[in-house]
Amino acid sequence: MDIQERNVLSCGENIVEMVDMDEENFAVSSSSAADAAFDAVIGCIEDIIMEEEFQQLQKGFLDKHYLEFDDSDENKLSYTPIFNEYVDLLEKHLEQQLMERIPGFNMNTFIELLMQHKEEVPGDIFDMLLTYTDFMAFKEMFLAYRADIEGRGLDLSQGLVVTSLIPVGSKRTGSTESQ
Repeated sequence: MDIQERNVLSCGENIVEMVDMDEENFAVSSSSAADAAFDAVIGCIEDIIMEEEFQQLQKGFLDKHYLEFDDSDENKLSYTPIFNEYVDLLEKHLEQQLMERIPGFNMNTFIELLMQHKEEVPGDIFDMLLTYTDFMAFKEMFLAYRADIEGRGLDLSQGLVVTSLIPVGSKRTGSTESQ
């Protein structure tokens, strides 16, 4: 594998591109360069999913379909075309953006690398990528979105109790109170 640095559009950093060469050179290549290339792709994915265009695509899709999903063990037949439409819309958008920003980017190669490095990928990025391949992760995303919209999201504020460690009426030692 020949490793070359290239400037990447709007990812804000240089990326290492891996170009296939004969097997002889493959054994000599540095794994740290391959790791750097993988990390750069993850950085680009983070940039893309934070962009307004991606956010609007995803939110618009969730808004359009969230009422279809309910928290039951049985999955409706209507979920399948929604899942396929989601993958078609959002995964293809992500792939197109990566191909524009990273010369020689290949989604299949990246997915193989992703499975090898999944412990190194930030959880939110991995979870989002999982919604493209794992139907249950996709359904959970919709159920969480629906719960948030309907005000049933996880609210930890009810369980918080603040208790002073200093008894009422006692003076603090070492404080800078005016006398």
